[in-house]
Formats: sequence, C-alpha cells, structure tokens
Amino acid sequence: MPLDLTSLVQVIDALQKALSSCVKNEYNQTLTVEDKETLKAGVIQNFEIAYEVCWKFLKRWLELNITDVAIDGLPRRELFRKAQENSLIKDAAKWFEYHNARNETAHTYNSDKAAAVYSLTAEFLKDAQNLLKVLE
Repeated sequence: MPLDLTSLVQVIDALQKALSSCVKNEYNQTLTVEDKETLKAGVIQNFEIAYEVCWKFLKRWLELNITDVAIDGLPRRELFRKAQENSLIKDAAKWFEYHNARNETAHTYNSDKAAAVYSLTAEFLKDAQNLLKVLE
C-alpha cells in the first residue's frame, strides 16, 4: 500500500517558502531586527514540524516494508540507521543532528541555539526533499 505523501509535500513546501522568505529579506533594510528574528522563528517552527513529519514517514515506510524487525518502539537513532540501510536517507548521522536540533528548540529557547538550528534548515530541507523523492 503506497503512502499518502500529501502532508509531507505540504510541510516541505512550507519550510521552503519560509526559508526563501527569510533569505530574500535578510538584507531588507525596511524590516526591523525584530521582524527578521520573527521570520527566522517561522523557519525554525517549520523545521520542527517538517522534521516530525519526516521521521514519522520513515517509520511508516519501515513498518510497511520491513517485516523482520519490530519498528514500533525502536529508538530514533536505530530508526534512522534502518532508514539509511534501506536507502531512504543518505546519512543517519545528519538525521541524529536534526533530531538534536529539534529537541534544542522545542524544549528551551535560547538565541544562540535558535541561530544554530536556523543554520541547519537549508541542509535539512535538501534531505527532506530527497526523502520525498525516494518515497515517491
């Protein structure tokens, strides 16, 4: 049974639009520092949502296609390793980094942490788009 990828397409599109808007307005002198920080916060929020949807699709695909391993309850790191073994993602270590970044922003707010997470979003977007291509 094929996966309905509608929600994955939507969150990737939302992240791409948020990131594009932020980059486009980076040097816009009519925006205040607060406006630019708000745009970055939107990118981070879209990253968090897209990350959550991506790992859930990895899990669903593995549940549907890998019958020799119990996927439910598998630690996230092992899930990413299985996804890499099955060519869904290229580099599990990068997905560990995305997981840690998501946890950093979801549980506490710190401007330095937010800046670090923001710097990962373009790379994550490419990996999420690659995941979508593989799942299609």
